[in-house]
Amino acid sequence: MRLTDKGLANRTFWEERNVRLPAYDRAAMREKTMKEPVWVHFGAGNIFRGFIAGLQQRLLNEGAADRGIIAAETFDDEIIDRIYKPFDSLTLMVSLKPDGGTDREVIASLADGLKASPAFEEDWGRLKAIFEAPSLQMVSFTITEKGYALRDLKGEYFPVVQADIQDGPEKARHAMSIVTALMRHRYVSGAAPIALVSMDNCSHNGEKLRNSVMEIAGEWVKAGFADEGFLNWLGNEEKVAFPWSMIDKITPRPAESITAQLAEEGFEDMAPIQTAKHTFIAPFVNAEIPQYLVVEDRFPNGRPALEKAGVYMTDRDTVNKTERMKVTTCLNPLHTALAVCGCLLGYTLIADEMKDPDLKRLVERIGYTEGLPVVTDPGIIRPEAFLKEVLEQRLPNPFMPDTPQRIACDTSQKVPIRFGETIKSRMKDGTADMLEGIPLAIAAWLRYLLAIDDEGKEIPVSPDPMQADLQAALSGVTFGKPETADGALKPILSNPVIFATNLYETPLAEKIERNFREMLVPGGVRESLKKI
Repeated sequence: MRLTDKGLANRTFWEERNVRLPAYDRAAMREKTMKEPVWVHFGAGNIFRGFIAGLQQRLLNEGAADRGIIAAETFDDEIIDRIYKPFDSLTLMVSLKPDGGTDREVIASLADGLKASPAFEEDWGRLKAIFEAPSLQMVSFTITEKGYALRDLKGEYFPVVQADIQDGPEKARHAMSIVTALMRHRYVSGAAPIALVSMDNCSHNGEKLRNSVMEIAGEWVKAGFADEGFLNWLGNEEKVAFPWSMIDKITPRPAESITAQLAEEGFEDMAPIQTAKHTFIAPFVNAEIPQYLVVEDRFPNGRPALEKAGVYMTDRDTVNKTERMKVTTCLNPLHTALAVCGCLLGYTLIADEMKDPDLKRLVERIGYTEGLPVVTDPGIIRPEAFLKEVLEQRLPNPFMPDTPQRIACDTSQKVPIRFGETIKSRMKDGTADMLEGIPLAIAAWLRYLLAIDDEGKEIPVSPDPMQADLQAALSGVTFGKPETADGALKPILSNPVIFATNLYETPLAEKIERNFREMLVPGGVRESLKKI
């Protein structure tokens, strides 16, 4: 049986396999959504399909909403052509229980999937029509941290951004340029209010989104592609809001075991695909059960009743504290440390790393000893309980097919927040010298960029927008010759673009350099771990 609207008509097939089906009229939902859209989401990948779309599904099931979400993809149009269209924008959500069982549900809340680029005229025209609609309340984003970045390691515009600035809205290519172009269209079509909500896993995500959109808009005003009124409208938070949020749910790449299980039970064409842009995606999403979303409640044109779907709707200060708790202490730094160390030590599963006493002690130290004492309790989620759940239930879940290689992607975009915030807090209270796990993790990341594992064998390095520049800075370092590291890290560790501070103004640069040198011999990574 195929995952399509036609396939869902055979309810017996799905129900016999313990798959929950939507409890609403999907055709009516899609028709009303296209006439009066309320929600567009940029980033059509797994975290959206497996979590955010499920929130609206719950509201639709309970009669608390009558319209769905329109997905827009700026990075990889193959996702729309090969995963959305052939399956009528449906997703089979497979939640992975720690005991090996699964919970299954067809997520049908996606009214449509569109390729968000002027290069695709039909889809672009539909998106412009959607952005004209006064009914549109929110535009949300899961485009990863790098999706908001406009500048390179030297602080200069990426070539694609520079081209967008010169060519204007109708030739936009970068995600931020595309969003700004659509917002300009909304402005000239009546300037109805709206909220732009980053749901990406990064600190102050709403601020990052706002800054990037405002910067593109400012450049277009200078170039004559937009007027000052557009910039003033974007800057008026009573008209255009950029709420902050904190999101948490691990959604790894599709697992072979789940693919095989579904095929054996008669689900057709569920095998994952890999696109030309190296997106690994399937008609199903497998993910852990725990999930958290905290959103600043600032929506000038109204919003869906997200609190009825389990979302914490609150103020910015609470969002900031909750995000800080998770991103800088209780999950993300642990993930990054496990990712780079795991790649160096030959691991291919995060859960297996948690069976390694040295790695387990490393993340326990980074979480409990180095981070937790400087985290402010957000009040709605207890940091100690959250961290305990991460270390004892979530990361060790043997049925979560999450890999260090996936988590190691884009690490340069992550270290300023995942480690930098704790460093700044420790500097402020004069206790930075006690940090050992964090400088080791940073050294391991730089060591990983050499593309050689702890045994001296070549390994692939996960994609990173700063990879070429960073590897060029490390080009004089030779594995097996620790002396070649002398002075090599200074351009990196002193760069505030990477670490949000000059680490030579802290006690940490010396520790990172020492760890890095020790890791340049066979078995050096393992020995460095044992020392702490």
